[in-house]
Amino acid sequence: MPGLLDRDTLTTLRVGGDERLARAELRRQIGRLEHELSRLCAEAFPRLPLNTAIPASFAEPRIAGLEELEQVRDALSDRIAQARHALRKQDELETSNRDLLKQMLAAPADHKWVRISRADVGEPGCGHWHSRPRLGPLGMLMGWWRVKVSSGCPLSGRLAAVER
Repeated sequence: MPGLLDRDTLTTLRVGGDERLARAELRRQIGRLEHELSRLCAEAFPRLPLNTAIPASFAEPRIAGLEELEQVRDALSDRIAQARHALRKQDELETSNRDLLKQMLAAPADHKWVRISRADVGEPGCGHWHSRPRLGPLGMLMGWWRVKVSSGCPLSGRLAAVER
């Protein structure tokens, strides 16, 4: 039994103190970066799929060297930068869609046939706002436009009726 416990000491691993500290620091950085990437992935979950895969540079299990740990750390930081950029672009798009929706609600005739879904403005569900003529072709000829709000998924009412 003491032979099993002796196996994991520094003398049997033959790792210097500086390398051991460097590995510990790299593992700490990798853990922090993985936590940040998972936080960004959870923040973007329903509206934006993020690529969080980090390709492994080795196929079999073993202790990674300093260079490999640095590569993993750098790949994680690149993924985080990409995720932040994608989230920033998605937020800008949703903000511009919200502004368009406000303009459309204020003046439906200026935004004829525009349709904005709830996903376009970052809201959950499957409803949408659609600028349409009131009273069909007659309203279109007369210039009577309105924004019609859908109540959501067309199947939700049928599914609720079936489940009852």
